[in-house]
Amino acid sequence: MFDSPLSASAYEVLGVVASASDEELRRAYRLQLRRTHPDTGGDATVFIQVQRAWELVGTPELRAAYDRGHGFSEDEVAWDGWRAPAARTDTRPRAKAYGEAGASRRRHYVAQVHAWAGSDVPDPYDPAFVRTIPRELRRILAHALAEEHTARSVADLGMGFTAWHDVAVPGGPSPTDAPTAGSAPAPPDALDHIVLGPSGLYGLMSADFGEIARFRGGEVIGSGPRAPITALVTQVRTVARAARVRFGGAILVLPDDDLAQAMTPLGAIRGTTVVVSRRSTLRTLLRSGVPGSRTIGGTELFDVRTRIQQTVRFA
Repeated sequence: MFDSPLSASAYEVLGVVASASDEELRRAYRLQLRRTHPDTGGDATVFIQVQRAWELVGTPELRAAYDRGHGFSEDEVAWDGWRAPAARTDTRPRAKAYGEAGASRRRHYVAQVHAWAGSDVPDPYDPAFVRTIPRELRRILAHALAEEHTARSVADLGMGFTAWHDVAVPGGPSPTDAPTAGSAPAPPDALDHIVLGPSGLYGLMSADFGEIARFRGGEVIGSGPRAPITALVTQVRTVARAARVRFGGAILVLPDDDLAQAMTPLGAIRGTTVVVSRRSTLRTLLRSGVPGSRTIGGTELFDVRTRIQQTVRFA
């Protein structure tokens, strides 16, 4: 929460402008507590958001740090914003990884920003600038960040796992397709992650809807992209046919604040078992396997890895 391009700022949650005085901020916090408290008919989720917002800006020291880190301060400080993370330099054993998580989404985001604001945008990742762009553009950046979060979680699974990130789906738009005149390039059709380990083979989509996920008929509903589960299952089935492998399931990974419980099984959809998981639960899920999935070991694990490696192309 508050770290997503789709999230309301702490000031917006508290109902004040960023330039409000400390006393105005304190009064707004107390008012919002009364309005949102579950005992008085308020929404428990919003009540928690109000408390978390206050934890970020409730003292002058915390507020100054928050302002610097979220583009509300005029101080010139070194901050990475939402730029792509630097390459890791630690030497701990990590999962073998191919491809670059979030890469095609970041390219699409920058292209769309330039199409909307012009090519002279000094920094498309500056938080103050990001707050001014349309929500659909912020959604592209949020998706890229979500992919990068998942890639870091998968890397920490260790040497027994292999991951492929930003995998181009056979038959989808090519990243080299030329855009039509006056338009920004469309994002290639990509499966965010493929993860292979002793617990099985899984296709993953990383998303950030900026709201609590709601489900109906095995699909996510709300203001986010339409039918993400259907898209994920279609991608997994397409890659499975191309590589001649069998996936143990499909996993939609969401920020912890976007999912009411740690894991939500959606059952079998077009023959593919689908689970929605919080980010913090993902490593445990991948180690233990999607319920009902088949474990892979020995020569079969090597064979599946080889088939995928020979088949995949990156977006």
